[in-house]
Amino acid sequence: MVVGDFALELDTVVVGSGPGGYVAAIRAAQLGQKVAIVEREYIGGVCLNVGCIPSKALISAGHRYQEALDSSVFGVSTENVTLDFTKTQEWKDTKVVNKLTSGIEMLLKKNKVEILRGEAYFNNDHQMRVMTETSAQTYVFKNAIIATGSRPIEIKGFKFGGRIIDSTGGLNLKEVPKKLVVVGGGYIGSELAGAYANLGAEVTILEGAASILGGFEKDVVKLVEKNFKDKGVKIVTKAMAKEAVQTDNGVTVKYEANGKEESIDADYVMVTVGRRPNTDDLGLEAVGINMTDRGLVEVDAQGRTNVDHIYAIGDIVPGAALAHKASYEAKVAAEAISGKKVAVDYRAMPAVAFTDPEIAIVGLNEKEAKEKGLDVKSVKFPLAGNGRALSLNATEGFVRLVVTKDDNVIVGAQVAGVSASDLIAELGLAVESGMNAEDISLTIHAHPSLGEAVMDAAEAALGMPIHM
Repeated sequence: MVVGDFALELDTVVVGSGPGGYVAAIRAAQLGQKVAIVEREYIGGVCLNVGCIPSKALISAGHRYQEALDSSVFGVSTENVTLDFTKTQEWKDTKVVNKLTSGIEMLLKKNKVEILRGEAYFNNDHQMRVMTETSAQTYVFKNAIIATGSRPIEIKGFKFGGRIIDSTGGLNLKEVPKKLVVVGGGYIGSELAGAYANLGAEVTILEGAASILGGFEKDVVKLVEKNFKDKGVKIVTKAMAKEAVQTDNGVTVKYEANGKEESIDADYVMVTVGRRPNTDDLGLEAVGINMTDRGLVEVDAQGRTNVDHIYAIGDIVPGAALAHKASYEAKVAAEAISGKKVAVDYRAMPAVAFTDPEIAIVGLNEKEAKEKGLDVKSVKFPLAGNGRALSLNATEGFVRLVVTKDDNVIVGAQVAGVSASDLIAELGLAVESGMNAEDISLTIHAHPSLGEAVMDAAEAALGMPIHM
C-alpha cells in the first residue's frame, strides 16, 4: 500500500474486529473476497478484551474461591484460604484474554485478511480514510461491513473516572472492593455483581425497574434473587440513581427509592445501565446512511443499509446487543455480498445471563407465544430430579419447554441452573429446526448428564414423564 495514494481496491472492508467484525472478515475471505479489517484499538473488540470473555473469567474465579472456602458438603475441608486478586487478574489477562485475541489475529492472517490499524472515516460510499496519530491512508472499496460495536452509557451525576467506573473499569480493578454499588441490574450488572460478591465484596444493586434481569420470566429471576440474598447482596428496585460524590478513599452514591432520598458509601460504583452504538465519527451521515433516533443503523434482512453495498451488523443495528447475534449477522452479510440467498432469522436467538444460577432462554415464552396466536402449554422439569445435578450438588433450577398443544412443536425454552448456557444449545436447535417434543425424547442422551433434563422435560410435555 502506498501512503498518500489510493490503495488497491478491496472487495470488502470490515470496520471493527469484535465478534461481528472478525467473523465477517473471515467468512468473506473464505468466500473468495479480498478483505481488509480496520481496528482502532484491539483485535477481538469489547467482547473478547473487556466484556464477555474477561467477565466470565472473573465469574469462574469467584466460583473457585467460594468452593475453596466451603466444600464441606463433599467432605472436603480447607483452612486459611486466601485470594491473590493480582494473580487472578494476571491469569484473566494473559491466559484467557491475550490467548484468545492473539488466536483471532492469527486466524485473520491465516485467511489472508489484511489488518489495518487506525480510525475509519467514510469519505464517500466507496472511499474510506484510515487514520492514526501519525498517518492517514485512503482506501477504495467495493463493499463495506460496519461492525463498530457499542460503549457504556454515562448517566448524569455519574461521570466516569476515579471510583466511578463502567464495566471495563469493573473488570480491571486492582483489588476486590470491600463495598461495591452497581447501578443497573441487567445482564452485565447482575453478572459482575455476582462475581464480586463471590470474591468477597459487599454488593448493592440499584435497579430502576421493578425487577433485575428484565426479559427473563419471574420464576427464573427469583432463583437469582434468592442466590443474591444468600450472598448478602442487597437489591434495591425502582431506584433512581441521582449522583455519585467521590472522596479520597471512597464514593457516596445518592439515590431515590420509595419516595425517599437515600445514600450509600462504597469503594466503587459501577454503572451498567446500557450501551450506546458506536456510529458517530464515522462519516455515515455524509454517506447518506439512514439511522434511527438512537443512532442505530437501519438495515434489511441481509444487514444491508439503504446504500446497497454498505452493510451493518451487531450492536449498531436494531435488536439485542449480543455477541452471538453479531457473529450470526456477520455470516449473513458476508454471504449476501457473495451473492448467496440468505437472510437473518432470529427465531432461535438465545440469551444467557451468567449469574448464580445461570439462566438461558431461546424462542418464545408461554405469554409471547399466546400473544402471537399460538395455542401452547409449558412444561417444567426440575433439576432436583436429575442425577448429574445431584452429583454436582447443584439442584436448583429447571428446564422448561413451551410446546404447541396439538403437535408438541417446541417454540421456546427456558433453562435455569448449572450449565444453562450449554443446555440451551440443544433447545435452540430444536426451535430452529421445528422439532417437536418427541424428537427430543427419542434422542438418546448420555447418562448421567445434565442433558437428560432436556429429554425428561420433553417426555413430560408428551404426558409420559419417567423421572417426575
